[in-house]
Amino acid sequence: MKVRSVFIFLSFLTLFLTGLTCLFWQPVLWSLAFTLPIILLGFYDVTQKRQTIRRNFPIIGHFRYMLEAVRPEIMQYFVETDTQGRPINRMFRSLIYQRAKDVNDTVPFGTQMDVYRSGYEWMDHSMYAVDDSKIDAKPRVEVGGKYCTQPYSASLLNVSAMSYGSLSKNAVLALNKGAKMGGFAQNTGEGSISPYHLEPKGDLIWQIGTGYFGCRTKDGSFCADSFAKRAALDSVRMIEIKVSQGAKPGHGGILPAAKNTPEIAAIRDVEPHVDVHSPPSHSAFSNPKELIEFISLLRQRSNGKPIGFKLCIGKKQEFIDICKAMVETGITPDFITIDGGEGGTGAAPVEFSNSLGAPLRDGLSFAYDTLVGYGLKDEIKLIASGKILTGFHIARALALGADMVNCARAMMMAIGCIQALECNTNKCPVGVATQNKSLMRGLDVNNKSVRVANFHRKTLKSFTELIAASGLRTPEELNRKHINRRIGINLIKKYDEIFPYTEKESLLLNNFYHESRN
Repeated sequence: MKVRSVFIFLSFLTLFLTGLTCLFWQPVLWSLAFTLPIILLGFYDVTQKRQTIRRNFPIIGHFRYMLEAVRPEIMQYFVETDTQGRPINRMFRSLIYQRAKDVNDTVPFGTQMDVYRSGYEWMDHSMYAVDDSKIDAKPRVEVGGKYCTQPYSASLLNVSAMSYGSLSKNAVLALNKGAKMGGFAQNTGEGSISPYHLEPKGDLIWQIGTGYFGCRTKDGSFCADSFAKRAALDSVRMIEIKVSQGAKPGHGGILPAAKNTPEIAAIRDVEPHVDVHSPPSHSAFSNPKELIEFISLLRQRSNGKPIGFKLCIGKKQEFIDICKAMVETGITPDFITIDGGEGGTGAAPVEFSNSLGAPLRDGLSFAYDTLVGYGLKDEIKLIASGKILTGFHIARALALGADMVNCARAMMMAIGCIQALECNTNKCPVGVATQNKSLMRGLDVNNKSVRVANFHRKTLKSFTELIAASGLRTPEELNRKHINRRIGINLIKKYDEIFPYTEKESLLLNNFYHESRN
């Protein structure tokens, strides 16, 4: 039974019984001094729209915030650690919430991490810092190569792939409305384009996975005609082929039966109330040349919109072979999204999440160097995805070669995710990753969409302040020399030493260069 309904029922029952008892024993009225404030607080919780936990769980929801003030919740950790070597997931989570709520996000007492611990990273600043007000706080990136006739001016920071089905209707609406307000794009995830992606009219990056949801035949193969129909939608600004996902490369997406409602099944062209597993690989192509031909087909059937693909770097030779196919055919994607093995997901085997796929920094640097080595980078924009949470994370990704970044986890937190780790159970208490209408109702779209726009704006502002402090005027000036990493107590290396650059077109003459790095 719904917690809200139980509370309302018990409240009216309590008032009724108290009033009835007063007819025979008036001293019972004194009990209202204790019960009435609780009932009023509960009704306020149900009607307020700022905190989903209290809205879904009146009265008892307050205990969550009380406990949080004393100790962090048990949740998955980020790599960074504090001065005692403990995971600082809570610090990032608080920062995201503060930015989403548009409140003061500064912190007292300086650095909150052990600067002498191996793995600590920092940027070089300049004595001649630039006035950050003179730097574009909303930088744009033009996506579209020589074959693209409808290029897209994208925000530097966008919403990463999350499907309707894994996310609730209200979560999708809030993210897209926030994207519309902030002038950035939302990646649909592989679950196709839902009405809730379209209703707020925010820009979309349509992701096509191995299940070809939204553009599939009855047997699950790719359907060019249905693809063309959806690709023509005004909201669709870019199209991304999902080759693999960082959290579960080679595994395919999972939609639990509990989340596969008739509505979602109709959107995806599948049967409702059954587990939906995307195949581990595509049926539309099986080698590098066929992938390039598939990209060309999508570009043609979308009337020239930017086409790219997303992957987590695995066998390096396979990415090299794709680059060779680009050189041989002269056909290139407009963008490539590199997902890190540390990326998130709502459902994946532990071994896949923890032990498969290259981490973002390794995969991104390799992809950039390979594209440069084959003389392809000028035609292709690189997008980085995988635990991008702060302005420094954006700067670090751009220094390694990315042109823009996507983030999912932080955007989920902006709309209220508390990392309860119930994504795969349909019991998300804040209505973000569930199809339970009772839980979903607590997520107020208008309130949370503003928070999404706030987080986007303030994180980009933080990024521009960082590069200004480094004496830079544009994101394009960032390079690997600007990032330092402590290797040991007395050893520091810059990123260009850890990830040495490859000379432009050098791999056209030496195709064996990268084999030594496998």
